[in-house]
Amino acid sequence: MSAKTSRTVGKVCSYILLIFFACIFFMPFLWMLSTAVKPTNQIFLNPPKWIPDPIKWENFATIFKRMPLFAYTKNTLVVAILPVLGQIFAAPMIAYSLTKIPWKGAKYIFPLILATMMIPWQVTQIPLFITWSKLGLVNTFVPLVLPAFFGTPYYIYLMRQFVKGLPDSVIEAARIDGANEFVILYRVVYPMCKPVLTTIMVLVFIGGWNDLNGPLLYLQDSAKYTLSIGLQMFLTTARQEWDLLMAAGVMFTLPLIIIFFLAQKQFISGISTTSGLK
Repeated sequence: MSAKTSRTVGKVCSYILLIFFACIFFMPFLWMLSTAVKPTNQIFLNPPKWIPDPIKWENFATIFKRMPLFAYTKNTLVVAILPVLGQIFAAPMIAYSLTKIPWKGAKYIFPLILATMMIPWQVTQIPLFITWSKLGLVNTFVPLVLPAFFGTPYYIYLMRQFVKGLPDSVIEAARIDGANEFVILYRVVYPMCKPVLTTIMVLVFIGGWNDLNGPLLYLQDSAKYTLSIGLQMFLTTARQEWDLLMAAGVMFTLPLIIIFFLAQKQFISGISTTSGLK
């Protein structure tokens, strides 16, 4: 067998394995989608029926009637998008100051930032709630949004690893041309950080979209509830209505799948670059 044939066979086998595992990992979502449009009498059939007959698309319309989905979605977008803006504002600035600006405190500050990652959120939950309560900001979106504008250790770490690998010659050339550090950051560093910025945006958005503990802790007015709280409440009211539960789950999950597929190239590039993978 020639070397070219061996490479072709190896590539075909790799694709077959990838397709096989992709189908396995995607199967739970397909089952959820199938159950979401099934008549009630077909949900527990044995053997299972993947393609329902007839297809009950009205299950999705029922979700809109049973819960204020538009209001929940609007609130969820607030606590998912604003933290994204906060992180892409703060994390690059902090990472750039720790890696490309020479000052003595950088080598001490970064270990302290990493050390805060070791503190479980359960430890800080009560003190933070007391602080926000004394500030009169409980039952607002501020506790869920404002901390992102000061950076999160994990995203600072990702940015720092990426910015550290950027060529110093480009930054020095900008300084020689008279650019200040803010101009260098936003006109030189930002364009070169698209992969890791996309990774951070996707991770922060998914975290905000899926977050249940934060909204459950700080939001008391039902008009401000997010999708995660709405879905949890729906689970308690629709205990045996598995078709409606799956329909709600599909509507909750689908935006995340679409966002990941749209950003997957930059996302994987950012993860591989910052983690040292080749």
